[in-house]
Amino acid sequence: MLYFDHNATTPLCASAKDAWVDAIDRYVGNPSSPHRMGARAERAMADARDQLAGFLGCSPLDIVWTSGATESNNLVLHHCAQALEGDEEVWISAIEHPCVIEATRTHFPNRYKTLRVNNTGVLDVDVLKERLTKEKPGLIAVMAANNETGVLQPWTEVQQLCSEYQIPFFCDAAQWVGKLPAKGLGDCDFVSGCAHKFGGPQGVGFLKCPSRGAVYSQLVGGAQEEGRRAGTENVAGVLSMMAALREREHQLTSGITQEKEAWRNAFVMSLIGAEVLGKGQGRLWNTVSALLPGDCQARWVVKLDKAGFAVSTGSACSSGKETPSHVLTAMGVAKEDADRVVRFSSGWETTAEDWQALVKGVNQVAGELV
Repeated sequence: MLYFDHNATTPLCASAKDAWVDAIDRYVGNPSSPHRMGARAERAMADARDQLAGFLGCSPLDIVWTSGATESNNLVLHHCAQALEGDEEVWISAIEHPCVIEATRTHFPNRYKTLRVNNTGVLDVDVLKERLTKEKPGLIAVMAANNETGVLQPWTEVQQLCSEYQIPFFCDAAQWVGKLPAKGLGDCDFVSGCAHKFGGPQGVGFLKCPSRGAVYSQLVGGAQEEGRRAGTENVAGVLSMMAALREREHQLTSGITQEKEAWRNAFVMSLIGAEVLGKGQGRLWNTVSALLPGDCQARWVVKLDKAGFAVSTGSACSSGKETPSHVLTAMGVAKEDADRVVRFSSGWETTAEDWQALVKGVNQVAGELV
């Protein structure tokens, strides 16, 4: 089985596995314990915090360890619900991850607006600029890269706008971190990420937040993470995540992603009767979201699975829903067309031969469905 669903989750890479095994042997103490074994674990966590801050370009004091991007994103909206004035709104892009959308609806049921994207899936910054001349929200949330289409968002431009208007900016970078350089993300007020999107373990992630001022904790109990997130930290998970991130950041300096993107593009060029969403826009080098021939995406996923390829219909967090993807709806894709969109997402270990095998499988299934 060839795996092309890395945007949902990635296999644990060797360096992350080695770091996890080493950590559970070396750091058995609770980082909050006063003895030397606890202090040793706390020191390891502090070193990891320094490393992540270095990649992001922020202070180590800005880093909060969490169980993953969903928790991090919920923490941001929970915090803002306590910190913002009673009439302040939250603005989020129309293509945010479901956990951002649902957390916003939960905490700001009548106080949020969505920011539109164009038909290629990119946030319309001109509309945002025009809106900001008339009103000012308490928070703006725009993801770095979309999980379904892979389309890169103008988060740096939005961050600069927010800085100019003194509006807190929140960037869900779960799909960006570990695939593109993390440098510069530290300029955002809030940034979320998770290990299992780039070869680290499931169940661990981070939130970059302002080190000054209170951050209202969603989980209450102990005073861990400077009172911003209660609960014993996942030492082995954090160290494993950082081992994977160090490897990915090193690979990103080698220029290897250009070659991997060329494999992806060759796949696109060889598809028969398919329309690629977000074509012509900057996209993650590993992602293709394509409108395929036939009558429904479910048949595509099943047939490709039988042919030996694991693919998906979009966000794993939205699987099982009968309504069309909100991302595709925001892009203006008709429901009858959205039912035929399939996502292919490769990983760091995916080869050119894997992509070539995939396109043969897709084109073969296409011949069976039309």
